[in-house]
Amino acid sequence: MTTYHEFDQAAIDEALETAHAHYADRKMLMTQQVQGLADSGHMALAAQCIKVTVEDGKVCLNLPLGIGKVCLPIPAKFPAGTVAQACLSICTTWGIPTGVRVSVEIAGITVVSQSFGKC
Repeated sequence: MTTYHEFDQAAIDEALETAHAHYADRKMLMTQQVQGLADSGHMALAAQCIKVTVEDGKVCLNLPLGIGKVCLPIPAKFPAGTVAQACLSICTTWGIPTGVRVSVEIAGITVVSQSFGKC
């Protein structure tokens, strides 16, 4: 049976609140001055990194924001049982969540990274 690793909801909520608060403050500033073109409103905030294990050539995760269960392929040179780290970033536009970005690292090297939704 496949193991689906999960990220802590409190860490996800904290990243979402940080993005929302940042753009709430920016909205107040924008009413006082013209916003420059340098800020597109897109931001990805780190939520959490968790310990995961390679199973059958993949790492499986249960992702937030209604994305659900996904499995990411891991290169064959990393056998089943290899310990890895999966990191989650929440993608937002003007503080509204639009997707997630996940990366899996083994021994400090990113072996796979994928975005879901708009990042």
